[in-house]
Amino acid sequence: MFDKSFLLHEEVWGYFENESLIGTYVVEKPHAGKLQNMKGVLLIVRLIPLFFQLSGQTLHLLNSYMRVTRSSSPSFTHHYLIMIGVSPEEQGKGIGKSLLQHLINTVKADKKSQGIALDTENKENVDLYRRFGFTLSQEAQMDNMPVYCMFYQKEG
Repeated sequence: MFDKSFLLHEEVWGYFENESLIGTYVVEKPHAGKLQNMKGVLLIVRLIPLFFQLSGQTLHLLNSYMRVTRSSSPSFTHHYLIMIGVSPEEQGKGIGKSLLQHLINTVKADKKSQGIALDTENKENVDLYRRFGFTLSQEAQMDNMPVYCMFYQKEG
């Protein structure tokens, strides 16, 4: 995961307590240009062995998911929240909210970015993200899995 993040201009943030990681997010920052595309090719070459371990059905589902989520992202420059999570025993303590607020503050300070795109499969998360200013931009159904695509528009 960290190789992918380094090669693709992603940022990883973590919340630690007593030297234990209890919450994290991974965000794709606005692309830096041709160098990032070249690094993306390197990553694909490194991932080829993994593709042979996945079933055709899994690869089809991943491809469909990417098509749905990326088509709902705006065409202008923005961050993309790949994942955010908190250890189950630490949930409900505001750690996820702190991580999300940190990301929002980071994006507000970034003159290039106009907001944050994300997707979630959990309907309960939609209301949480709405409280932070995200709007639902697309709702899709893939097999038995709902996909909710959302966007936070930076002010100004």
